[in-house]
Amino acid sequence: MVEKYFVDPSGNSNVKIADDVITRIAQEAALRVDGVYNSYTTKREIGDFLAGRTPSKTKVTADETTSVVDISIVVEYGRNIVEVAEEVQDAVKESLGNMTDLDISAVNVHINGVRAHEQQSM
Repeated sequence: MVEKYFVDPSGNSNVKIADDVITRIAQEAALRVDGVYNSYTTKREIGDFLAGRTPSKTKVTADETTSVVDISIVVEYGRNIVEVAEEVQDAVKESLGNMTDLDISAVNVHINGVRAHEQQSM
């Protein structure tokens, strides 16, 4: 298994942040946005389940100066998709900036579905 890390060279020592940590922060920030049903996740593979990892449609790419986040979400039916996506962009960028000091140049939000409200039984 290849581990991917983001290095924050601020200060006198290097801090390595695992890619999975960055992904998790982005997903949690997106889930806190009103109108997001979930951060789209795919079916778990047996290897991921045994390793305790949750595969997702969240991807972070970075170079020496900037990072780009791609996150897929499902939006609640009846919500303005553009407004929800903009709020997700702001929330993800703010959370990652506050928790990691990474310079996030872009947050690309992909809408993978709309979740209809479940009907209440009478």
